[in-house]
This record gives sequence, structure tokens and C-alpha cells, in this order.
Amino acid sequence: MSSSSKPRVVVTRSLGPQVMGPFEARGDVEVDCWPEDTVVDRAWLLEHVKGAAGLLVAFGEKVNTELLDAAGPSLKVVSTMSVGYDHFDVPEIKKRGIKMGYTPGVLTNAVADLTILLILMASRNAGYTSALVQRGDWPSSPWSPYAFCGPQLSTIPSSPKRTIGFLGFGRIAQATLTRLIAFGVTDVVYTTRSLSADKDAEYAKQFPTLNSIKGVSLEDMAKQSDIVVLLAPGGDATYHMIGEAFLRQMKPTAILVNAGRGTVVDSDALAKALKEGWLCSAGLDVVEGEPNVGKDHPLVKEAKCVILPHLGSATIETRLGMANLAVQNVLGGLGLCEMGEVLDP
Repeated sequence: MSSSSKPRVVVTRSLGPQVMGPFEARGDVEVDCWPEDTVVDRAWLLEHVKGAAGLLVAFGEKVNTELLDAAGPSLKVVSTMSVGYDHFDVPEIKKRGIKMGYTPGVLTNAVADLTILLILMASRNAGYTSALVQRGDWPSSPWSPYAFCGPQLSTIPSSPKRTIGFLGFGRIAQATLTRLIAFGVTDVVYTTRSLSADKDAEYAKQFPTLNSIKGVSLEDMAKQSDIVVLLAPGGDATYHMIGEAFLRQMKPTAILVNAGRGTVVDSDALAKALKEGWLCSAGLDVVEGEPNVGKDHPLVKEAKCVILPHLGSATIETRLGMANLAVQNVLGGLGLCEMGEVLDP
């Protein structure tokens, strides 16, 4: 695509003037950026990636065999502006010796903050009650002792125990727990790929105010938790892990929050569970098939389900940090600086 001797980096979306300005002004790299403020056209990408040394994807574009073949042997590094990498064909990329960069650490606090927001919105029925006000229906919804009530997050003398369950207990989950402790959370159960008493002891030292923290089976997490927080990655290993079997074991007063990946939850099963009262409510920042989630989606129809349009990292500070780190990673993969976050699963 270019006769320049400088390595060329293809960028699938402008990262804004604060990031693109310094990037494009560098004298040691050529930047080839999709010119529209839209999701990159696949045909454009397949054409422009030919002969590129680096690729920076900003919207989850599939980095698969088709794209890697189009790029050819010149491709040295792929970088994604995300913590998730299920849009990467990791085995194929590794087989070709291509370096991989992602941006997990910089968004930890933003996603943890949003997870707390989802817990509060779901527990206090903020979704459908705010919609009720916006529709003008508050005057026709007279006060009654238990109208609009949901389970309280913070502990009180008559209810002194709160158990939070985490599916996935990495950086974001631990940052979320740090915030929840301030609300009076007393006990934690978690499920990860590997559980051990040593890990339990390590976490107990990290969170000394808790009564208990323990790795448990998925079934036990469903049964014990007042709030279940899903922060697991996507992919085949976690696909529909939260389905009818899990949801039927939850407490009827419990809430489910997903700030990880939409594919972890079977949407039809969750809609059925909410409709039939197997659990109290749900708060979702991610939904399988997003953004194709219209008003007829079964979960959108459920009043006790609040859905946000994947806002986990959507703060100005975090998005700028992610963009800068994604640029650093692609430059690092070309040997022009140190890589910030190398993906080596």
C-alpha cells in the first residue's frame, strides 16, 4: 500500500486527536487509518492490511485467518483497544509468531465503578422506575408500603450478612470487591478455573475485614450468593455458563450482574428466570449479540432487567488511557518502544 521504508500500521478507527496527533507525527512509522467515524469496512481493511507491519483494532474486528492471510508475513504485531480478546484467533496468531497487545489494567477501576452502578440499579429497581417517571406514569402509581422495593446492598442489624459471588476473580472483580466492602459486604464466594485453599488464604489476607472468602463450585455460588457478579471472559469455555440450571438455584431475592461478556449468559433462560421469579433482578452491561439488542429482545421486555450499552470502560480518562496503551503496544511490537500489556495466554 506504500513505497515508504518505514513500518506501516493500520488503525481501524481514529483514536481522537489527543492520541492520533502524536502517533501520526512520529517520524519512524507510517499510520494508515480508516478515514470514517464508523466501524471499519471489512473490504477496506482486507485491502489496506496487505504488507502492514502492525494492526491496531479498536472495535473488536475479527483478527482471523482471513485477515492474517491478507496481511501476509510482514505483520509483526496486533494490538486491541480492549481487555477482551475473543475477537483474536489466538492460536493462529501465535502460530505465525505475531505479538499481541491488549489493554486490561487501565480499565480496571472504570469497570469496577460501573459494576457497582449495575448492582445498585438492579437492586433498587432503578431501570423500570426511572422509565415509569419518564413515561409520566408516576401520578398513577400511588405509594404503598412495599412498592418498588428491592434487596438492600448494605447490611443492617436485622440483616447482618451479605454474600457476593464472583464468576471470575481477577483484577476487576477484586477492585469491585474493594468497593463493596464499604457497603458492608461480609462474605465472598468465587468460581474460577482453578480453586485452592492456598488461594483462599491469600485472598483472606488481602481482604481482612471479610468474615470469609472461599472458592466454590458454580452450583454452590448460585445457592449462596445474594449478588452474583459475572466478570468472566468470553469464548467456548464460558459460553452460556449461566443458564437455566444455574438460575434455578439462585435465591429469589438475589440479583445477577454481568459486566464481563454477554455470551456467558443464556438470554432466554435469564428472561424466563426473571419472569417466573427465580431471582429478583438483573443488571447487564453486556448482552449476547450486542449491539443488535432491540426493543423486542426478551431481556429488554423484562422490567426487572436493567441494560446498559456496554459502558464498562466509557470514561474519558479510561478510553484515552486505553487508546494510548494500544498505540504503545503496537509500537512496542515493532521494537520502537516497550510494550505495555503483552497477551500471552
